[in-house]
Amino acid sequence: MEDQAEATELDRLSQKFQKELNSGLASLVLLSVLEQAGEDLYGYQIAKRLQGTGPGEPPIKQGALYPVLRQLAASGLLASRIVPSYAGPPRRYRITPAGRETLAGWRAIWQSTRDFVDKCLEPEGQPP
Repeated sequence: MEDQAEATELDRLSQKFQKELNSGLASLVLLSVLEQAGEDLYGYQIAKRLQGTGPGEPPIKQGALYPVLRQLAASGLLASRIVPSYAGPPRRYRITPAGRETLAGWRAIWQSTRDFVDKCLEPEGQPP
């Protein structure tokens, strides 16, 4: 019974760690997707592109996507426009010049952070 409780606590801690890590990466990933797209995208299109990026789970669920997009737009890193539609007012997003500049800085920070973490996680004496 104790092993099961330890496993449950480990699962909880792992899920918490994953959630915190994902929330920190969401803005970086969304800006990058929109920069690479080269066109305005709906939130649904962004979510679909994230699903097709390779193995593993996207760092942001579709339901959590929209608050991050709104936050980036409020910060001036994204621009959005409403496109009239019978199904409701879908919003399309694009990266702004300030968003591109910010993304360049965040990429450098991410590279440095990733290199540091990789180095810390390597067994001593092992090549990367």
